[in-house]
Amino acid sequence: MSYEFWIGARYAGLARSRRRGRSGDRFVSFIAASSMAGIALGVAALIIVLSVMNGFQVQVRDRMLSVLPHIELYAPGVPHQQVLEGWQDLAAQVGNDPAVQGAAPFVAAQGMIARGQALQGVQLRGIDPAQEDAVSELSQQFMVGSAADLQPGSFGIALGLQLARALRVNLGDTIMVLAPQGSISPAGFTPRMRQFTVSGVFSTGHYEYDSALAFMNVEDAARVFRDSGTSGVRLRIADMQAAPQVASRLEAALPRGFLAQDWTQNNRTWFAAVQTEKRMMFIILTLIVAVAAFNLLSSLVMAVKDKRSDIAILRSIGATPREIARIFLVQGSLIGVVGTALGLGLGMLVAFNVDVIVPFIENLLGIEFLPQQIYFISELPSEPQAQDIIVVGVTSLVLSLLATLYPSWRASSLQPAQVLRHD
Repeated sequence: MSYEFWIGARYAGLARSRRRGRSGDRFVSFIAASSMAGIALGVAALIIVLSVMNGFQVQVRDRMLSVLPHIELYAPGVPHQQVLEGWQDLAAQVGNDPAVQGAAPFVAAQGMIARGQALQGVQLRGIDPAQEDAVSELSQQFMVGSAADLQPGSFGIALGLQLARALRVNLGDTIMVLAPQGSISPAGFTPRMRQFTVSGVFSTGHYEYDSALAFMNVEDAARVFRDSGTSGVRLRIADMQAAPQVASRLEAALPRGFLAQDWTQNNRTWFAAVQTEKRMMFIILTLIVAVAAFNLLSSLVMAVKDKRSDIAILRSIGATPREIARIFLVQGSLIGVVGTALGLGLGMLVAFNVDVIVPFIENLLGIEFLPQQIYFISELPSEPQAQDIIVVGVTSLVLSLLATLYPSWRASSLQPAQVLRHD
């Protein structure tokens, strides 16, 4: 071990001196330990917060995809009946792709639902109950009734929980569905209307869908929305993360006029907002590590000031400015490395055990961090990702290394004659 490394480790409090520490040594070790603790806490906070944000994103994504398909194949402007009559041929064609696991027909449109004086704009989806389980988990989301009750010609409709509450309807109640297109008569414009019976209520746990989404049989939807909306085939694939690539590959092989749209395109705004929020949170929390790095810089400057006489003696017996600089580079680097390692360990320990730690704190303090009636999530989710952990660790090490440059240069530039003359 070179003497520069040994002295730097001793100043960082990671190596013992053969003689009892002086008050100056204890002070340097104390400020080194405080810098190390600051870096560790900053790194741990970054990992925990990013893991929880990832967990929320995964929870919301999974709940969205419990009722939405991974990929939709549709033909704009083609009559619904024509698409529905040939959907099996289209499904067989794309089914040759190894990524495709299931297919089902659909009709999608926007409309209005009226009940008494209440009027609500909704997204209406026509589905085939016999095929829907192959592409979504809708049948598992029903609180009242079932998807099997959406039979052709029954004109039954399944509403989201929040939508049903807003309209104040229960199972068996009738509502009026209004299509955006209608007919023009001497009396004026008359919208196309059809009475439906509430045959089910579902809950996805995602407020946006529970408050503005309704399902009906695909044939009933084709009759009501024959001049509006789109129709096609819904697909489920093996890896949802590969949906953009699979959609692009399928679209190239589809018949002319058909388009492929994956779930990331349908929810682009939401995912862009989440990614922006995550980046901003990373920047904000990185400031904690930056503050700890400034603390490290100030502690090294104080260490250089406290060890001026020792530096002058080393220079007098032959130490070069580069070797002096290396001592404080070693000190700062060791503080940064150990602090980062402790922060990574603490952050991963908490992030991987949030499901145990949070209930313990709730029971201990008698509080509830996530009331289920507000957030629809009863447990704090956490999803640590290797990429985030690596980025946090590298960022901390880089900031720590940068913080050592100025004090090291300052120590190497001290003139031994001037220091010894004043001391």
